[in-house]
Amino acid sequence: MSQQPFSRPGAVDLSGLKRPTASSPAGGPAAPGAPGASGAAGNAYSVDLDEQNFQQHLESSMNAPVLLVVYSPSQSRESLQLAADLETIAGELEGRVLLGKIDVDKVPQLAQALQVPSIPLVALVAQGRLLPLLQDAPPLDQLRPLIDQVLQQMATQGLTGRHQPLAQVGAEDESEDGGPAADPRYAPAQDALAAGDVDTAVAEYEKLVAANPADAEAAAGLAMAKVLQRTQDVDLNAARAAAADHPDDVDAQTLVADLDMLGGHVDDAFNRLVDLVRRTTGDERDKARTHLLGLFSAVGNDDPRVLRGRQQLASALF
Repeated sequence: MSQQPFSRPGAVDLSGLKRPTASSPAGGPAAPGAPGASGAAGNAYSVDLDEQNFQQHLESSMNAPVLLVVYSPSQSRESLQLAADLETIAGELEGRVLLGKIDVDKVPQLAQALQVPSIPLVALVAQGRLLPLLQDAPPLDQLRPLIDQVLQQMATQGLTGRHQPLAQVGAEDESEDGGPAADPRYAPAQDALAAGDVDTAVAEYEKLVAANPADAEAAAGLAMAKVLQRTQDVDLNAARAAAADHPDDVDAQTLVADLDMLGGHVDDAFNRLVDLVRRTTGDERDKARTHLLGLFSAVGNDDPRVLRGRQQLASALF
């Protein structure tokens, strides 16, 4: 098939497809052994999708991301390898993402409903919205960092739940709204944030990062919690006035950058610190650069604003 822009961004509407049957109740993953449940050849975080179980598995994206791979053994052997590699990654991530596999040779009508432009195709479903990621088949060592960056961005947007293993899901494993329960490792930090105890949240995230420095979700949570910590009880007007009066004061400028982040003005925060890096030298420049890298982590490395910011930072440094 020819490479064309994926034509179904936004909310997934598959109302024309068959709804789940009684053997696979809506609102939860297929029961073990049911069509679409992970089999012996897969893992507990991978599922073969068809018209009957598609909608229910996508509904779980309200709590944790769902990754879709569309492949065809008959049309593209590289797409078959891609599906296998993504299944490996899904198993390694232990519930941070559920992989849904769509074999167009078996369920062509599902691919047609999604208006799939080419094989292979990889897309992410987050909170019911479908976002295209890939229309090629990179090797496993390139897929791992790509998926990690995507999940880090999802974490910064508050999508921090985990899927339960499909073979072990039961009523006791579900949250009150019927979705997968949140990962208990993050509960202390998230509970502290909900209670307004930012210092405790920072401490809990620091424990997680110390235990597993590769945990991008914990690193992103820590970065954002530190932004909250640094801006506690800050007078916005006074902070902005101080930054205006002292344009080369690193502390004053980084504080306003944090405030911009909290206000949703991400580009303004990045631009302020890039300009500060250009104007400073030595330890002050390094302090501004390090602070900016922390804000990049809080937003997510694959966010377009972060990509632009990194390019601008490189230009400012070199």
